[in-house]
Formats: sequence, C-alpha cells, structure tokens
Amino acid sequence: MRAFAIAPLLLMLALSPAWADARLTVLVDVLKLQEAALILREEGITYAEDLNTDMLAGDGGAGWQQQVEAIYDPARMVEMVRRDLKIGVFGEDRGDVIAFFSSDLGVQIVDLENSARAAIQDPDIEAAARERYAELAGGDDPRLAMIHEMVEGGDMINRNVTSAMNANYQFMRGLVTGGALEMSDDDILRDVASEIDEITEDTTAWLYGYMLLAYSPLSDDELATYVAFAQTQAGQSLNAALFDGFGKAYEDISYALGRAVALNMTAQEL
Repeated sequence: MRAFAIAPLLLMLALSPAWADARLTVLVDVLKLQEAALILREEGITYAEDLNTDMLAGDGGAGWQQQVEAIYDPARMVEMVRRDLKIGVFGEDRGDVIAFFSSDLGVQIVDLENSARAAIQDPDIEAAARERYAELAGGDDPRLAMIHEMVEGGDMINRNVTSAMNANYQFMRGLVTGGALEMSDDDILRDVASEIDEITEDTTAWLYGYMLLAYSPLSDDELATYVAFAQTQAGQSLNAALFDGFGKAYEDISYALGRAVALNMTAQEL
C-alpha cells in the first residue's frame, strides 16, 4: 500500500516544474502583457518620432523607422517582465494573482488599464487627465484617496521616478558609446540627478491622472476591492515584479535608442 501512496507524490514532484511554467504562462495571459507591450510599443514609436525631429532634424528616414521598430520589440518586453514575474511572484502569491485577475473585476481592471494607457497617448486626453488630478489634489475626494493609498502602498512614485532616471541614464550612455557625446559616467549621473525634482513632479501628475482615468468606470466598492488586493502580499509582489521587469526593459530600450540616435547623427555627418 505504501508504494501506491508514494507514487502519486513522486509524479507530482516530477511534474511540478512544468506546472509552475504553465501557471506562469497563465499569469502572463491574465495580465494581458502582450497587449500592454504593443501599447507601449506604439507609445515608443511616437516618442522616437520626436527624437527624429529634435535630434536628427527629421532626416532619420526609413532606416530610423526600422531601427525603432526593432528596438521596441514587444516579445522581448514581455519576456523580460516574465522573468521577473517568475522570480518575484511564486507559490500561493502566483495563485492569488491569477485568481484575482481571472475574476470579472480583475479582467475589467486589466482592460481599463490598457485602454487608458492607449488613450492617454493622445495629448488632449493626457492634458485632461492631468487637469482632473490638479482639480482634486489637496481636497478630500474619496476616490483620489483610494488611489493615493494604492500609489503609496506600492511606492509607485519613487519606482516610476527611479525607472525614468535609469532610462535617461542609459539613453545618454547610448549617445556616448555611439560617439554623439563626450561625457564621463560621473557627468551623466550628475546630469540625470539634476532632473529629479522635475521628473518627480511630472510623474506624480501623470500617474494620478492616468489612474483616475483608468478607474473612473469602477464603482467605489470595486475600486476599494482592488486597493485592498494591491495591499496584500500577492499584490505587492506583483507590483514589484512588474516595475522590475518593465524597468529593465526600458533601460535596454533607452540605451539602444541613444546608440541608434548617435549612429544616425554620425552617419549624417559623413
């Protein structure tokens, strides 16, 4: 009888890595990371158009477009985030995250977040979202208070500012290694650090504006449920893993963009 009792346990242990990988795939799917990466790609391509205008005098052409599309590779972004989800969200936490974002409310939240991220690329919508936050800031609006609780609990301002500064640092490194700038690493760090107050102010207005826009269709009870989940161990683990994964992706992208800009500038001079 003991042999039959042990065999299922051995089978379970043998299958556990595959089961873990399957659950990780489910996690990536319920968070709709591929959809998010495509939205961020479009956002990045728009930003690259500004770089072309500001730094390449609009002469980047088809070659620049091809470089940008290769740099903003959604599959690579998803894979980098997946790695951090694998490390940072495991065991019961992974199951809790899957359960929440598989629920009707969780599915709605992911859709709202992605839709708002796509919509806020429109300058008019972004301006309206920032204005809405400015109207509510400093008051006692209960929904803003709930969003504030989520932002503070997830250290979202600091994490976003850190990610932005790291991305700026990598962009300048790309310019240097590509031959467009002559700066030491210390010079780059000082230059990036000098922008912290401006980045923090801009990040705060953008983040709160975005979240007010994204969650506006939710009822107060639904938003409170999401805020409560965000404070759990599973929610905190997810938040950290997403910031780590997307942060690393943007560092790589920013370095590649800086180097591409530098190489195009050099080519124009020849």
